[in-house]
Amino acid sequence: MNVNSSRRSFLKNTSTLCITTGLGLAMLPAVTNAARRLPLIGYTQKKLPYNYKALEPFIDAATMEIHYSKHAAAYAKNLADACAAEKIDTSKLSLEDLLKNITNYSAKVRNNGGGHYNHEFFWQCMQEGTTNLPVKLANAITQSFGSFEAFKTQFTDAGKNRFGSGWAWLVQTENQKLVVCSTPNQDNPLMNIAEVKGIPLLGLDIWEHAYYLKYQNKRADYIANWWNIVNWNFVAERGNMAGI
Repeated sequence: MNVNSSRRSFLKNTSTLCITTGLGLAMLPAVTNAARRLPLIGYTQKKLPYNYKALEPFIDAATMEIHYSKHAAAYAKNLADACAAEKIDTSKLSLEDLLKNITNYSAKVRNNGGGHYNHEFFWQCMQEGTTNLPVKLANAITQSFGSFEAFKTQFTDAGKNRFGSGWAWLVQTENQKLVVCSTPNQDNPLMNIAEVKGIPLLGLDIWEHAYYLKYQNKRADYIANWWNIVNWNFVAERGNMAGI
């Protein structure tokens, strides 16, 4: 093997290691091919993967319609406006790259970039009906938390105990461990300002607009019912792609 070939192999393997272990892109010049194993979320709002009524009775149709067509749509529009005003070339910079270097951008980009990403991710975390927990994911959760019930309790507590608005997350950290965390407002674990950084595998919206019409102020009831519609196949697929 010649020197150039060896160098290419080294760079490829090093990039793969950095992304698979969840290192922030502040340490890297761009997203590598390894990171692109995880599907990227674009800058525009996609169609919901189900209809507004699909998640009933756990999330009602009226909440879903307002959440998607008003709140989430506003984040997408405001993000587009902010990118245009700040001359961010969205054809060359992925949203994931932008979030991983969020301190380079304005508060408007941070709030709306996070809001758009989080919601596009959130829709995929849910599905009509129930799914069984895939064995590989179940084993990884047990290894990290002791049991699925211990994980569920920790995740639920992260959502219940977040003061004000925010999100609860299951994240793969840079050392390929699964951890639970929460973020305020529309921040997420991809951001270089996050207390816990890593690859999001599961996310729960705990803003009041996600549940207020049905549950009023009963966030704990919303979270308890939400477990019935988690799309575990989506979570497992992300985990597999991220190297769990």
